[in-house]
Amino acid sequence: MRFPLYLMLGSLITAASAVLAEGTAKGAPDVLVLGDSQLTFGAGAAFLEELGAMAGSCGLGTGASTGIIGVRSSSIASWTGRSKTAKGAICDVDPKWKVNAGAYGTLSQGENLYVQIGRGEQFQFCSPGQSPLQAVFADGYYAPDLLIFFMMGNAAERWAGNPDAALKDVRALMTDLPKDQPCIFMTSAPPYKEKAVSLRQRAQDNIEKAFAKAGSYCSFVPGFTAATIRENQGNAANFRRKSSGAVKDPFHPTEPAARRFLKLQRTALCRAITTQLGSQ
Repeated sequence: MRFPLYLMLGSLITAASAVLAEGTAKGAPDVLVLGDSQLTFGAGAAFLEELGAMAGSCGLGTGASTGIIGVRSSSIASWTGRSKTAKGAICDVDPKWKVNAGAYGTLSQGENLYVQIGRGEQFQFCSPGQSPLQAVFADGYYAPDLLIFFMMGNAAERWAGNPDAALKDVRALMTDLPKDQPCIFMTSAPPYKEKAVSLRQRAQDNIEKAFAKAGSYCSFVPGFTAATIRENQGNAANFRRKSSGAVKDPFHPTEPAARRFLKLQRTALCRAITTQLGSQ
């Protein structure tokens, strides 16, 4: 029996739409977390645990899957950059380590969590003429129910010193997101040194104001609060140390410290997720 052509085409279109709705990248998650090196070095695993614990609450479904990608030195400007130079932090191969990101959850590569963006079927974010963020969503490559940005460091000086630059970044971000994409922007955890904390606090103030001024529908969650600053600033136990005990990495809290940070932020994060997804 031959089926009418219009029925065959209709079936193909329906099947294709279903594939796109689920995302075409292997392991495309329900909740996608994109961010910088704090995710790569500690916070990625902590986020995976925290979001898993939230499943079934805060508007998240009981079976909600999570995929996390932290790209070193990345910022809104690099995620939304079109030129090779502008998106270099995302797409250039790390000259020393040959990898520039960490992947967790549904996007994990097994025991080796480090990946190079642009290599591998799950990380094709480097299409000519597109920003990495546009490539994430192009043709349903990823189709998350919720997108969470978690970043700060590489843009701290830019945002702290120039509110207009912060506003430009937010507008570029909103331009590249699908119009109906639920999203949260969360600034990353406070570093060790007081001077760096002060700079990033000013940066957070400006980027938060920029989200409000741009009329963004993304929920904003400040990572710098009195409690999180008190937890990290000057607390050497929360950072990687030399054998002498001196802090050797003052910018990336350890995995246990990242867990404590997220526990302090749980209520604010839950509220933001509920706002974006609605209560269930």
